[in-house]
Amino acid sequence: MPYSSVDRRRVLAAAALGRPLDDPGPVSDEGELLYSVTGTILDVSPHLIVIDTPEGREERLVIAPWATAWRGETVAPADLPLGAHVIIRAVQSGRVVERIWADITRITGVIQSVDAGPKDRTIELYCGPHRGRRTIVIPYGASGRIRVRHPQFEPGYLFDAIGVREDGVVHARLPATSQPPYRWTAVPKPLPGYSGVQSRISGTATWSDAFDHEERGAAYPMLERSDTDCQDAGVSCAGLPYLALGSMLNVRNVCAGRTSVLPVAACGCLAGRFCDRCLECGTSPRGRIVELSAASFVELGGDLTKGCFNARVGLG
Repeated sequence: MPYSSVDRRRVLAAAALGRPLDDPGPVSDEGELLYSVTGTILDVSPHLIVIDTPEGREERLVIAPWATAWRGETVAPADLPLGAHVIIRAVQSGRVVERIWADITRITGVIQSVDAGPKDRTIELYCGPHRGRRTIVIPYGASGRIRVRHPQFEPGYLFDAIGVREDGVVHARLPATSQPPYRWTAVPKPLPGYSGVQSRISGTATWSDAFDHEERGAAYPMLERSDTDCQDAGVSCAGLPYLALGSMLNVRNVCAGRTSVLPVAACGCLAGRFCDRCLECGTSPRGRIVELSAASFVELGGDLTKGCFNARVGLG
């Protein structure tokens, strides 16, 4: 199989620096590994789920008695609809299911316009130069809890929510963060003398659905603009060092005590605009330091509906 541009950069960097060329993924000495499995539901019962994977394989997984599921709200796994796209967290070599997220999506962007209907609201978002524009609906029943943490429904303010895809429409259901109080072009600068000088950076790790379903990797804010062909890159309040596409990151979930080594596979220019905190286990320092694929986020012990975990990142 030919290398992607990111894979090629990773191979060349390992050869130039004399580092081992390890496959991306969880570190095996962090206790029992978690596995992310994705696919479309073909059949489901209280004890078994059958999915069609993106590679066209049929997988039959046992559902643990303690397993839970989410599709806009918490539901029993057996109540998930056939045809739903699922991301599964599994244990025991990926054969036993303990958590299922169905038709989940994350909507992260800059508000462009708001259409306030009689009940539901329709919002158009700019999701960065790599992801384009998205139109989402905030159902009336979810608007209260989203507005509590996103009080500014005005153009130019950042927006971040967890939602579901239903009949081709994205419905926001949960706020993924508290909305930053500034417009997206007014990101606070890192403290003087702090930027880019640490070997390990602490902050917030989030996830994005912009990656391929089973892709393991990360988007990173502080990339050279010439390297990514992105004029919005290189912005962060977290004091991050500059890296290149293909760099390997050692990402640790401080809350769960799990580590993965992941390639920088995309530009995280929009994530760098969020100078917020994660409150999963204590309070993280300000700033999103990495944005993970859903598969990598799950394998690090993250809960997709909570949207973040406190992280520490260094070069792999």
